[in-house]
Amino acid sequence: MPQAAIFDIDGTLIDSVDLHAWAWQEAFAHFGHDVSFEQVRGQIGKGGDNLLPVFLSKDELDDHGKALESWRGAHFKANYLPMIRPFAAVPELLGKLRGAGLKIAIASSAKKDELGVYLDIAGVANLVDVSVSSEDADESKPAPDVFEVALGKLGVAAQEAIAIGDAPYDAQAAGKTGVRTIGLLSGAFPEQSLKDAGCIAIFTGPAGLLANLHRSPFAI
Repeated sequence: MPQAAIFDIDGTLIDSVDLHAWAWQEAFAHFGHDVSFEQVRGQIGKGGDNLLPVFLSKDELDDHGKALESWRGAHFKANYLPMIRPFAAVPELLGKLRGAGLKIAIASSAKKDELGVYLDIAGVANLVDVSVSSEDADESKPAPDVFEVALGKLGVAAQEAIAIGDAPYDAQAAGKTGVRTIGLLSGAFPEQSLKDAGCIAIFTGPAGLLANLHRSPFAI
């Protein structure tokens, strides 16, 4: 039986993917870049360090990359953060796993201050043993850094943990450390993209995983 569950949060525990995409699209437009909602939505799950280079040249990154990311952060907090809602059954899912003896970690590409707010929105701040943000790692997903940090803080080996995420970048990042990933469709990424990224099982969302824990890789 696994010893730990490592959760992503955006699109996994809270309904925020579209909101992040709108904030990024508007940030690009503010700095004169024509990037569509659909284009940027497909990159949500990455941190700014890996998202920005998809759309900006090196010269543009050097010139205004940090300013654009900073503007996006302030814009998101002011206009979209109050709109985030948790998915159903999130505290129940984490509570069930904790009750079975698993350690719980969050490994996110979010900034540290945003992550704290997300945990409160999801209602799981008191159910999480370890939280890892983009600021705890040299590089965000799909690099493996946040999972490596989480494993170290949890004190478990990769084969003893299972990751849960909604984006292919979660599975790609976890897979580079040897951690297996359960994919959730709650972030609205195509099921095939989750399978192609290496997810070993896929469920509709937190409530779907909770209802099927007995036939999931957790086998509870």
